[in-house]
Amino acid sequence: MTTPLDEILRTASDAPADVHFPARTRIYRFTFEDREAVLTIPGGCDGKWMMKTEYHYAFPATQDEAVRRGWGMGWLQNTDRWGTDPDLDARRRFIDFAADNFGLERRIVPLGMSCGGLIAVNFAEKYPDYVSALYLDAPVMTLLSFPMGFGHSDPYPDVWENEVVPAYGLTRESLLTWRRHPMDRLDAVIAHGIPAALVAGDSDTTVPYDENGMIVTQKYTAAGVPFALWLKPGCDHHPHGIENPADVLAFIERVRIR
Repeated sequence: MTTPLDEILRTASDAPADVHFPARTRIYRFTFEDREAVLTIPGGCDGKWMMKTEYHYAFPATQDEAVRRGWGMGWLQNTDRWGTDPDLDARRRFIDFAADNFGLERRIVPLGMSCGGLIAVNFAEKYPDYVSALYLDAPVMTLLSFPMGFGHSDPYPDVWENEVVPAYGLTRESLLTWRRHPMDRLDAVIAHGIPAALVAGDSDTTVPYDENGMIVTQKYTAAGVPFALWLKPGCDHHPHGIENPADVLAFIERVRIR
């Protein structure tokens, strides 16, 4: 079930004053195909927008700053946090819905933190024509690292058993030869010339940079596709973001596909 458009428009709200969004910013909360959905569209938005791919309002400094700079911001509830096809397909239909009814572009910037970074890469590989750039923050690039902990990160056996196994039907044995990790999909993303911004902590013990984000850095650097890295000295997995998110957003605004 999707909320009728007239009801979506009628029930929209203004942004809270304390976030200092542009005048005439409207927030639309509704149901899209039985999933919770939110669109925040600032006054004067020219159609560019981002989608937070997971953890809707966690570490919101970057998404809030994006709205202040005139970006629309979307979120669609996932059925899992592992970038599976039903969620990717629903996201593509949501983008079409937003483009058709709210004047937003049909290309987005997926804003992906942690497992949200995994979702962002998976979406860009499957639907490259719907992506203008990637914002990745401590992204999970291989399940061997998180949640399995086969490198030097801590293992998360409950996450593996209760989340990944139901999502993909993998076993520990089949995972060793599985080639659908985000790191395996990244070459196709780069081949489409999709720029990327990467934020990571160099002391991340949950999703270690040298097992995850460094793969993004190495592949993008070798390919010569627009890329920028913000590596935070001494920072663990949290907090996400950087002190001045305007720096990352300025890079994305400069290099994104239009």
